[in-house]
Amino acid sequence: MSDQRHRERQQRLKEKVDARVAAAQQERGILMIFTGNGKGKTTAAFGTATRAVGHGKRVGVIQFIKGEWPNGERNLLEPHGVEFQVMATGFTWETQNRESDTAACLAVWQHGQRMLADPELDLVILDELTYMVSYDYLALDRVLEALQARPAHQSVIITGRGCHRELLERAETVSEIRPVKHAFDAGIKAQLGIDY
Repeated sequence: MSDQRHRERQQRLKEKVDARVAAAQQERGILMIFTGNGKGKTTAAFGTATRAVGHGKRVGVIQFIKGEWPNGERNLLEPHGVEFQVMATGFTWETQNRESDTAACLAVWQHGQRMLADPELDLVILDELTYMVSYDYLALDRVLEALQARPAHQSVIITGRGCHRELLERAETVSEIRPVKHAFDAGIKAQLGIDY
């Protein structure tokens, strides 16, 4: 491809991008969902949290289905003012107790509701929330109401597999992370600082 053709193609691309930027004039919080069966949903959410904190934004994190194991993201972000509330029961297939899992979910959800109503928070992460809805530990209506009532500037990230279609419909941004290969399938155990 000649330099002239390359410049012409890039100019057309620039004009399209500039037109889209000019058309996007709304300023408000957005609902983002990172779903799918691939690795990296929580990592993507915490990448966004790190970006927000780096710009002086206030962030709150609710983690469902997490245990008491070391949490590198928490170690980094909590000293920068990020509040973490963790269900701390571990994976539901380990506990195998619907009653206690539901109670733990609802207890941490109280903090989620508080965060979603807090105008001081610019970003709220609801990590692994999709499982709480699909396992019926947390009513979808409660989640939808809290999302609807949140401050207009507040953005929210929901992570987890099998996201409910009503949440997907409400979201402005949805990314589906698809697995291609995973080290665990090759017998390599999860590694501190890489996988958690």
